[in-house]
Amino acid sequence: MKIKYSEFITSATKPAQYPIHHLSEIAFIGKSNVGKSSLINMLLERKKLAKVSSTPGKTTLINFFDVNGEISFVDLPGYGYASRSRKEQQNWGVMIETYLSIRENLILFFLLLDIRRIPSENDLQILTWLKSYTKNFAIILTKADKLNQKERNKQIKKISEKTGLDKKDFYVISALKKTGRIEVLKLIENTLENHRNEKIYAPIKDMEDE
Repeated sequence: MKIKYSEFITSATKPAQYPIHHLSEIAFIGKSNVGKSSLINMLLERKKLAKVSSTPGKTTLINFFDVNGEISFVDLPGYGYASRSRKEQQNWGVMIETYLSIRENLILFFLLLDIRRIPSENDLQILTWLKSYTKNFAIILTKADKLNQKERNKQIKKISEKTGLDKKDFYVISALKKTGRIEVLKLIENTLENHRNEKIYAPIKDMEDE
């Protein structure tokens, strides 16, 4: 997938504020300091399109970006930051679960995990949410440049055991070194193509069923 252009669309906290567009959406979910904005900037080859905050937990909005006029990257608020009040964390949960459950444009979401850490209870809760939806999802392991290859393999095995997911399904990423960029963009491209085919052939199948 070649990135021709990308631009910020809008921010939202509730469905009434979501953009009304035809774009298929790719959502990014993860802890406040896991590197979501850095990953989005790396994929789009932009330095500051998605704002990277020096204060974890600062972003509390759902941010939408137009990519090539074909898809929209959706940066969801980071979770699990301890200084947030219980009420703020509950509001975050409602905001994210609402988006995941009702947004028809959504075709793929990525759960980002820090490769150096064992998934937390918050991470596992999000993973449970994702498994309950019919949409496609994948796991991205960030900050791979912080470990050598032996350490990476060791952590991938631990994360696989903790999540119950096959380690072959993980996408190992370094936003700094652009490791894994091509693989993630290829998955997005394939998912978009499959979604288009489903939309084309679904009406024909419906007619045959009648």
